[in-house]
Amino acid sequence: QLQLVESGGGLVQPGGSLRLSCTASGFTLDSYAIGWFRQAPGKEREGVSCISSSFGSTIYADSVKGRFTISTDNAKNTVYLQMNSLKPDDTAVYYCAAVWYYYCSDYFRATDFDTWGQGTQVTVSS
Repeated sequence: QLQLVESGGGLVQPGGSLRLSCTASGFTLDSYAIGWFRQAPGKEREGVSCISSSFGSTIYADSVKGRFTISTDNAKNTVYLQMNSLKPDDTAVYYCAAVWYYYCSDYFRATDFDTWGQGTQVTVSS
């Protein structure tokens, strides 16, 4: 059974940092792409970042470029999202999702992914 578990969310002040983790079980990441998405109250779910080991592709939304970094630790079967210089607009529930053999492009969408974690809340507030 494929499962994803996110962790690392919390409350942080503007300008602060958090690192989210997405740990996979039931499959190995080397054949899957992992996407990070977020959804704020009253807003649609939006793509934040995507990484594909199969294709060596990494993508960031314009709103997080230069502030967020996605990375993979294959030994731990975990994908990380390092979030720096956080802003109140980054407040949302963050989800990771997986799809097999997928190229991360600028057009990656939530509907392309078929396995989802439960989400972790990130709140940026003073």
